[in-house]
Amino acid sequence: MREQIRIAEGKPLSVTQDELEFLGHAIECRINAEDPFNFAPSPGLVTYYHPAGGMHVRVDSGLYAGYRIPPYYDSMIAKVIVYGRNREGCIMRLRRALEEMVVEGVKTNIPLHQALLRQDDVLNGDYSIKWLEKWLEEREV
Repeated sequence: MREQIRIAEGKPLSVTQDELEFLGHAIECRINAEDPFNFAPSPGLVTYYHPAGGMHVRVDSGLYAGYRIPPYYDSMIAKVIVYGRNREGCIMRLRRALEEMVVEGVKTNIPLHQALLRQDDVLNGDYSIKWLEKWLEEREV
């Protein structure tokens, strides 16, 4: 007996789990208003903002030039989500999107994401939950 996938209201979807096919690869980077390497918050006035764009690039944000990031809440200011046919293509698209994304007036963790995308372990998917901690301790400044 095949179990149907159910949405929150309890109504069945029109497909079953075994009918789903995964295609492509997606990566999300959460952009935070914080120092990229010590994670200290960076509230303040956004003086310039240019979101990344293009095919298979999505930016979820309410950010704009002139917005003042308050110190009292979570420091996440945007999500950059990219899609590619495979992991390598997705990583290439993410690199371009992070280069294109500009937030001025406050520090962001964009440089951290860019540095991580130059690490062999990240590129090969050979990392664990403790990997970042160790990398941050050992990295050359």
